[in-house]
Amino acid sequence: MTVRSVLREPLLHFLLLGLGLFGLHAAVAPADRDGRRIDIDAAQLSGIDRQFRATWSRPPTAAELSALAEQRIRDEIVYREGRAMGLDRDDAMIKRRVRQKYDLISEDENGRAATDAELDAYRRAHPQLFMQPGVVTFDQSFFGNNTAAAASAAGRGDPGPGQPSLLPRHVETTPVDAVARDFGSAFAARLAGLPVGRWIGPVASGYGLHLVRVSSRSGRVLPPLAAVRGDVEREWENDRRLKAREADYARLRQEYVVTVAGHSPTGSGG
Repeated sequence: MTVRSVLREPLLHFLLLGLGLFGLHAAVAPADRDGRRIDIDAAQLSGIDRQFRATWSRPPTAAELSALAEQRIRDEIVYREGRAMGLDRDDAMIKRRVRQKYDLISEDENGRAATDAELDAYRRAHPQLFMQPGVVTFDQSFFGNNTAAAASAAGRGDPGPGQPSLLPRHVETTPVDAVARDFGSAFAARLAGLPVGRWIGPVASGYGLHLVRVSSRSGRVLPPLAAVRGDVEREWENDRRLKAREADYARLRQEYVVTVAGHSPTGSGG
């Protein structure tokens, strides 16, 4: 490899730029007096480089990398000067952001994957989160708004052909919430109380009147863990994070003496 080809290597430019930045700031701030030293190390430069590549799908030029590093330095300087002026005090937005970051740290400190036994226990303890709707199988004959025809057919217990429609004549093993979506919630609720095996009506839907014969029906069920593992894992993890956050706060709360106007101090006296 020739000297000229080595000088054209992007990695060499990257390293020379980093050394240049270190030299510049060493000259400007040779000592860390009153927190006025800023070091952009190789790891930070590499992170800036990766972020640029992820955004623009190409490596930054030396000038672009230098400008991004300078922006990082500018952000840090302005942030420090603002803190020195007390601009971070009593700012609800800053407090909220710091609190959010602290909560994330406290939630993750004891993070771990749940065992199958823990997930199954959680599923059983919170069935309302994982219950699947009941299913129903039924036939229907549509009569539109012809109340007399629907009543007559109901009296005979024979729907006959009914009126032509795009609605399915037979609905097989369909969740009740899907029936409510297709026919209306009042129709689905009425199915829950109809006797099995007989034509009953008129039953109103969002489209009109029907005669309906329910063939089979089952109530809501709590599915096995294997069927809802992803949902259980998500809910278990959310619950774990919330409990970890509350436990950490309870511990910290005891270390503070808190006064509220008109009330006695609470918390640690140490």
